[in-house]
Amino acid sequence: MKEIAEKALLFDFYGPLLTEKQGKIWDLYYQQDYSLSEIAAEEGISRQAVYDLLKRTEKILEGYEHKLGLIFRFIQERDKFHRIESLLEEAKQEDFSSGSAWKRQLDINMRIKEIIADTLE
Repeated sequence: MKEIAEKALLFDFYGPLLTEKQGKIWDLYYQQDYSLSEIAAEEGISRQAVYDLLKRTEKILEGYEHKLGLIFRFIQERDKFHRIESLLEEAKQEDFSSGSAWKRQLDINMRIKEIIADTLE
């Protein structure tokens, strides 16, 4: 499952840089769950040609990540946001001098969490 998630991230970040054919075959295989034989029949090419194209496309996508590192940076930033969310959860009502201060803190926490969710979409 982890491998499929990694391939999905590669395609999400760098898929628009692929040729139309590369993108279509990648989509059919990894996202639409077509078999190599089904893709070959649909595209009018051999099963081996589909396999070779998928492997070349994977190397291209990995090359983009190696050069640009967008996924690596995304994962680092996502982890930072999760740590921020954890810290927000540590606030307790007894940490505040009044009920209104606690309510204000809850409101601020909610807005920060919304910003985090919007950023990670």
